[in-house]
Amino acid sequence: MNDRIARQFAFLNEADRLKSVLRSNVLQDLSRRENSAEHSWHVALYALAFAPISADGVSVPRAIRMLLLHDLVEIDVGDHPIHENVDWAEVAAREEQAARRLFSLLPQDQATDCLALWTEFEAGETPDAGFAKMLDHSQPLFQALCAPEPLPEHVEIVRENLDTGRARRLQHVFPAAYAHANALLHGTSTSDAGDVTTRIDFLNEADRLKSVMRATMTLDAARQENSGEHSWHIALYAMILAEHANRPVNADRVIQMLLIHDLVEIDVGDVPIHSQDGAAHGSAEIQEAEARAADRIFGLLPEDQAAELRALWEEFEAAESDDAVFAKSIDRVQPCLANLKTGGRSWVDYNVTYEQVEARVGTKVTRGAPAVWAHLQVPIRAWFEANT
Repeated sequence: MNDRIARQFAFLNEADRLKSVLRSNVLQDLSRRENSAEHSWHVALYALAFAPISADGVSVPRAIRMLLLHDLVEIDVGDHPIHENVDWAEVAAREEQAARRLFSLLPQDQATDCLALWTEFEAGETPDAGFAKMLDHSQPLFQALCAPEPLPEHVEIVRENLDTGRARRLQHVFPAAYAHANALLHGTSTSDAGDVTTRIDFLNEADRLKSVMRATMTLDAARQENSGEHSWHIALYAMILAEHANRPVNADRVIQMLLIHDLVEIDVGDVPIHSQDGAAHGSAEIQEAEARAADRIFGLLPEDQAAELRALWEEFEAAESDDAVFAKSIDRVQPCLANLKTGGRSWVDYNVTYEQVEARVGTKVTRGAPAVWAHLQVPIRAWFEANT
């Protein structure tokens, strides 16, 4: 057994617990509270959407990596809303302890790198961390203000945050977003927000991905996971497992593909790979529907950026480039680990055989990350031998 992959899987399985950490924010449709995993995906998507306005010297890919990691400590510490009266020094100390525990699950070199990224984000002093912090402070504002009927108590929190809280610094570091948030708060218009409003419209639409349910369960088997938190988790998979790609890949491009790969499900829904209905995964009907969804959703962005992200999505779908082949392979890995941890939940629900897993999953994973499949097929085969 490959001990390095085993440790990476242990970390990625532990990260799944972030899907159960609830925040004070609610989804924009007001249906439920947001969790910290889907928040992490959303704010990483913010970084991708606002990449064109990043300052000189900012590495957006590094900022995205920070945002994928930044809330993992909440697995141990929980979320602490900014309006709560807490001992922030004590919280910071507990978060550092949590970071050391969580990242220690990884191989030593990756543990060191991830802890350094998390620490850099927390300090917020480098250009990359400053950009990431700026967006982490922006997302909750628009999450609250852009709801169809914003909750009065959340509007008041936003007002205080803009006037005297951490979001006040946006007036200097992200003035267009600050102006747009104030305009939404006061019911006025703003003429200097530029493409900020367009990108916020795209990001607001993306919020709907958090309500698209998948066949895969969270690892505690408490509920089905949604496509927003799945997109966060699979981007984290790519970050941790990129070294196992069959050919050299640009891991940051892979991460970006995976941040956007499921956005079309806002219109089309999730079609499980093992589904047996007439509109099966990968059918011409589904492909046509997803292409129409891509036209609509990416079309919300400024024209140049819409074309860029649409092309990245198409590259993922075609699965011909080295980056896309690896992205597709990793997208197949995460549901297997979820099934192994939840008693084969979706395998049982869809009456899946080991041969079908090999054909539908194993061939894809082997194409992009053969060492990962060699490691994973051992417990998968054992599960099917014991349960079928």
